Amino acid sequence: MKLFNLFFLALTLTLAISSHHAFAQLAGEDESRLYAETKQVNQFFRRFNGEESEQGDRYYPKDKLYRDINLRKKYIQILFDNSNKNIKENLKSQFISDVTSKSNPGILDFHGEEWFSQVTATLNYKGRERTFILFMKLEKENLGHKWVIYKAYSDAFRDYMKKDASLEGEFLHPLSHELDFMNLRKALDDGSKATQFAIKDYKPDHLTLFLYELKSGNLKFKTIQDVKFHFFQVDGWYFELSEFKRAGKNTGWLISDLIKVADKDKDLLRKYIYYEDQ
Repeated sequence: MKLFNLFFLALTLTLAISSHHAFAQLAGEDESRLYAETKQVNQFFRRFNGEESEQGDRYYPKDKLYRDINLRKKYIQILFDNSNKNIKENLKSQFISDVTSKSNPGILDFHGEEWFSQVTATLNYKGRERTFILFMKLEKENLGHKWVIYKAYSDAFRDYMKKDASLEGEFLHPLSHELDFMNLRKALDDGSKATQFAIKDYKPDHLTLFLYELKSGNLKFKTIQDVKFHFFQVDGWYFELSEFKRAGKNTGWLISDLIKVADKDKDLLRKYIYYEDQ
């Protein structure tokens, strides 16, 4: 009986030690994953700038490691979406080298210009679910800031400027001015013909249409599909920030696209993002 008790005690201790080691390993992995994950956009800013320790503690201007170059190089390396094979390693290295330069470091400014959010949302528009893209930026107000919608786009609004081939003969005579444009009454009496009298290259302001349809009750919010951010703050570069929810350490808010672009060409890229070329 004593032998059995000793055996049972030894087995219990062995299992307890094994369980402790397994738990400690699991806890260590969970802790490591927790530190690796960039859980918030604000945290992305701090890590990119070298304003946070690996344990998540804040660094301030008087701290020795505040914006330390070696710390930034280490952090920025893990701020990329590793599943995106289009971001080549040599491009990453060049980007990291540029933003950690001693003479002209690339530091992100949360309250600065040249970065904005792209929010993809589903709204019910006249009985149908449609996708709307809202571009948001921070706007200064009093002593603080607030997010505002400053551009919008939806395929649902493209119909506003479709020309009707059957109405090609509808136009305002070049001598209409001699009649004090009285023929405008007839031209605009039927609202369905209004687009025929607009300038040839006119494109509707989707934000104005979006706000008008909301106020008219024709648009009803349903849900948010996706949120991402576009950054133009770094000289000679553009990058996109997206959120990844997946297993492993390469998760959270990560750089999902990276383009080396001359500052003079950034406006062309912005127009592409805003759908202004469509």
